[in-house]
Amino acid sequence: MHHPRPIERPFWSPGVLVMLGFMIAGCAALAVRFVYGLGYATNLSNTNPWGIWIGLDVASGVALAAGGFTTAALAHVFGRHAYEAVTRPALLTAALGYTFVAFAVFIDIGRSWAIWKPVFFHNYNSALFEVAMCVMVYLSVLWIEMVPILAEKWGAKIPLLGWLDRRLSAFMWIFIILGVVLSCMHQSSLGTLMVIAPTKVHPLWYTPFLPLLFLLSAFSVGYPMVIVETNLATTSLSLHHEMEVLTPLSRFTIVTLGLYMALKLWDLLHRGALPLAFDGSLAANSFLAEVGLGVILPWTLLLFPAVRRSRRGLFFAALLVVGGVLLNRVNVFLVSYRPQTQTIPYFPSIGEILVTAGAVATIMFLYRVLATHAPVLSAPKQEEMAR
Repeated sequence: MHHPRPIERPFWSPGVLVMLGFMIAGCAALAVRFVYGLGYATNLSNTNPWGIWIGLDVASGVALAAGGFTTAALAHVFGRHAYEAVTRPALLTAALGYTFVAFAVFIDIGRSWAIWKPVFFHNYNSALFEVAMCVMVYLSVLWIEMVPILAEKWGAKIPLLGWLDRRLSAFMWIFIILGVVLSCMHQSSLGTLMVIAPTKVHPLWYTPFLPLLFLLSAFSVGYPMVIVETNLATTSLSLHHEMEVLTPLSRFTIVTLGLYMALKLWDLLHRGALPLAFDGSLAANSFLAEVGLGVILPWTLLLFPAVRRSRRGLFFAALLVVGGVLLNRVNVFLVSYRPQTQTIPYFPSIGEILVTAGAVATIMFLYRVLATHAPVLSAPKQEEMAR
């Protein structure tokens, strides 16, 4: 049965202290960015307008947070309640991930204080405007979906939280469906952003099907991301591994990843771009790593029941899918993107790397805080399973 509860484990550990160190370093680098500006703290320029804060923190962060809407759709829309055990952790990961996606946009734009303007000044012909609105609304929906979880723990102590839980309970199904719809919209629109730059994106990645490929890759990475985060959480907190849920969940990935792989390979063959993958360039090698190690290999591994039943085997295959989608977003937004006026190739500065590492550490830190004190995880402790 699904019985989420706080985890009775000491919060502070060597791993948490390492996270704290990265968080402090990230805050220091962030202070430099806001005091001295983007030009001083980053390697961005007029010809390199975005870097890892967009290509990695935003584009990849949105994709890797797809476990929130895919598990919500599976458990609450399609009624597969057996997967409720992984829905809350996936929802928490998505809420934290999207919060830091919004924060990454805030620190990346030159005039951070003007981030509110799309709310009042609309451009209905802009894919970026649609992404901004969907992400903003979906972020709000995610934290609304988190209200029942937080209210279970703190509803009696925080009257407003308890009041919100009572008022929203009758309408929560609306927010769940809205979250799935909004996710599908902006996941695909992230690909649309690069469709408008046909002369600047490498032919291995540029295609009119880029929005559909982005959407299918988000579907493909949703459940593998749940598998990876569940394994990491249960291992670090000495909890039961929950393979009885993760093994059947992995079967959906065979279908979604297979569709993504088929469309991607068909598109390359149809456009005659596949030979470019073997020319030995950095772009070609990065593409081969993305498709070979991140799509074809894990899809093949997941076809074997022994891999799906093995904790290590399933974790490895899921990790390959996550890495493949992560590399895809980096490839599309950074490796493949070459403005005609570019004179110096982009490579992130130390400050950019520290801010990104600090953001990742903060997400993990807050996940640990909420998983420790709120009813997020439902896996029993290993010593309870041994009784």
